[in-house]
Amino acid sequence: METIWQTHKLSIVAGIVLVLALMSSVVIVSETEQAVVVRTGEPVRVINRFRPNADFGQTGAGIVLRIPFLERVQRIDKRVLDLDMQRQQVLSSDQQRLQVDAFARFRVIDPVLMVETAGTTDAVRLQLEPIFNSVLRQELGRRTFSNMLTAERGEAMTNIKNNLDTQARKYGAQVIDVRIKSTDLPEGTPLDAAYRRMETDRQREAATIRANGAKNAQIIRAEAEAEASRIYAQAFNKDAEFYDFYRAMQSYDTTFRGGNGNTNVILSPDNQYLRRFVSPGR
Repeated sequence: METIWQTHKLSIVAGIVLVLALMSSVVIVSETEQAVVVRTGEPVRVINRFRPNADFGQTGAGIVLRIPFLERVQRIDKRVLDLDMQRQQVLSSDQQRLQVDAFARFRVIDPVLMVETAGTTDAVRLQLEPIFNSVLRQELGRRTFSNMLTAERGEAMTNIKNNLDTQARKYGAQVIDVRIKSTDLPEGTPLDAAYRRMETDRQREAATIRANGAKNAQIIRAEAEAEASRIYAQAFNKDAEFYDFYRAMQSYDTTFRGGNGNTNVILSPDNQYLRRFVSPGR
């Protein structure tokens, strides 16, 4: 063994160096990541770059070679990443202080730009977090608390996503979705005051509806009475004698039946009010 080492020492050392160089030049890139090869501080190529709708196994992942000691490989997650916002207080347009908990989903679509501007995905998160907070505050600040409980919530999410995506593109990222997990009023006195304010608003709205209903009822009643007077007038013009008789019968019915049998009416036989009880010839 000692003789072999003495005889082939240079060959053995060269072989070991060659194996180490080969091992350091081989890089395995998985399907869930993309890699940027950086040479002397400059990105030179991308391995397994993100491509929409690319079939699994056809993306370029696997074994690749690099120049040892001259090139380094920076790995970047190819999957959808989370951007969680710390629960914070937001002031709505109706001066409600809301406790908002939200999150976003993004992925890196331009790894070279990301390496040049941010360096790592964690650095991208640090850059996007204050932008996310600012965009969310601006969008919710233009809306009332009640609107956030309606279909406007979806419109607000779309606006936040688009604005955040515009900023994320500067770091080679794409915002896929934005969601608000909860929008609550703060506990304690502010919440109680908000409930009282909402109750007062509902009571004021109910009073307005009742007032409008009473107004419309008066208008309808007045129009109906006017129509009845018009019909009575037409009937009087057509047959004044019948109209006088009909009105007298209505008056008798109201007078003599109004007391439910407990009222006595004493009139002289020649009283003008009883003229319809007297035969024309008598």
